[in-house]
Amino acid sequence: MSSQRVSGEIAMNHKAMNRKQRGMTLTSFLMVLAVVGFALYIGMKLFPMYQEFYAVKVAMKSLANESGSADMDPGKAQELFFKRMDMNYSDTVKRDNIKFDRIEGGWRMSVNYEVRKALIGNLDIVGRFDNSQDLTKRGAE
Repeated sequence: MSSQRVSGEIAMNHKAMNRKQRGMTLTSFLMVLAVVGFALYIGMKLFPMYQEFYAVKVAMKSLANESGSADMDPGKAQELFFKRMDMNYSDTVKRDNIKFDRIEGGWRMSVNYEVRKALIGNLDIVGRFDNSQDLTKRGAE
């Protein structure tokens, strides 16, 4: 009779353990790990694009705050812009991507460029960036 009692207690403990134990299986853990890994991989591809765009915006704002930028020749403004971009090791923005338009009291500088990074095989990530800054006597607004 004691052996039946022991086996009954083991069976009850086994049922109780089944109710209490919860968690992911190895397969579901690997799936979650794969999704997180892919998201990190894409983030590592996207971060440099947006970091460079931020550097473009900062360089344009810095140029707008420089004294005399409203009266500056567009070629000189472009040269100063690229000096600022060289400090950030930026090489995506080319001279063809910059446009100057005459506005009241100065110039409007527009930078429009595209970045293409390989993702997987023949798939690419494409980022299109466009920013404008007025070069006027008032500076950056």
